[in-house]
Amino acid sequence: MGTEDRTKVLICGGGNGAHCLAGLSASNPENETHVLTLFADEAERWTKVLQSNDLTVTIVKNDGGSEEIKSKPTLITKNPKEAVTGAEIIFLIVPAFAHEQYFREISPFIGDNTLIVGLPGQAGFEFQCLHMLGEKAKHCTIMSTESLPWACRILEFGRLVQILGFKETLGASKLQGSISNLKQSPFESVQKVLGPKPVLREIQNYIAVNLMAKSIIHPPLMYGKWSAFNEAAPLKEKPLFYQGVDEKQASLLSSVSNECIAIGKAIEKQIPGIDMSEVIHILDWFLTYYADQITDKSNLMTTMQTNKAYDGLLHPMKQVDGGQFVPDFSYRYTAEDVPFGLVVLKGIGQLAGVDTPVMDEIITWAQGKLNQEYLVGSELSGKDLPKTRAPQRFGFKTLQQLFDV
Repeated sequence: MGTEDRTKVLICGGGNGAHCLAGLSASNPENETHVLTLFADEAERWTKVLQSNDLTVTIVKNDGGSEEIKSKPTLITKNPKEAVTGAEIIFLIVPAFAHEQYFREISPFIGDNTLIVGLPGQAGFEFQCLHMLGEKAKHCTIMSTESLPWACRILEFGRLVQILGFKETLGASKLQGSISNLKQSPFESVQKVLGPKPVLREIQNYIAVNLMAKSIIHPPLMYGKWSAFNEAAPLKEKPLFYQGVDEKQASLLSSVSNECIAIGKAIEKQIPGIDMSEVIHILDWFLTYYADQITDKSNLMTTMQTNKAYDGLLHPMKQVDGGQFVPDFSYRYTAEDVPFGLVVLKGIGQLAGVDTPVMDEIITWAQGKLNQEYLVGSELSGKDLPKTRAPQRFGFKTLQQLFDV
């Protein structure tokens, strides 16, 4: 296959997910895979590693065995123009707080009919993408997935990344401007890069993906675990995150999920023809996306505790004097998943006229830990709202405006 016939894929990021996607994409001879990482000297370091090594993706199988995929991306750079020019599919696979930086750097070089994919988009991705691209967004297709396709981790930077588990299926939505000139449809194009699993499932409207974003999971679990924690009494070990979930944490997560469902139902009533049935309870979400990896499906707590894809994952902690640990609220589970997660969902709920008391409780606690102000009482009117991706930040004042883009 000639170079001109290959699909030009750009992966933005240098973390776990970007390593994984770069390896999978580059292993397909029909793709020309570029990587853009803006963080420090990552691009230089990664390029140097690959001069004498392949990028190996190790896939852990349910039977305890493993499979290896070896490949090399065509280009790894921190130069946006070099990376973006000619790209047909652009994946942003960086934390939500970094999306703005990447949009700012790549938007001047994005051509018409480009497919831009948030993997995951996280809540508010489309609002920010439309805002940053301006008129150019009308000639592109914007896609967003509700979570990462896999649980994965870097074992050796630039050279070895491990996939611990695949989701069975992955919900995604699209906002399409002009007709794409991709060789296949947007969903077929993304599926081709990901490989056979997970199977992409189209969600009919992007607000449903926002309400199902995985960012609803971490803040309730953090709040349930640490809201009564005394930092003067640090722990000797880092506690398990998912496998250590208790009834209180599961109840908080379930309540937040119920509030998202209530927002979805309110939208259906107010906007004719909109189907929000894809907004399902978080227990059903786990049972759908990790069907083969959960041992005990009795309830939400046991479902999280026995999900093999989450084996060994720990709470974000920082070490203090004496070698003990206290929670790290600067980690993305709070610092990202509140302003780019719960606050966005709260904003959609506020436009829909739905009260969200449990979200409000968690946001109020979290903003204290982050030294930010998003909520004042139960209203999104805090001074730090411009640091979030709530729809109100981007000028959305009515529910209808969300569906007129």
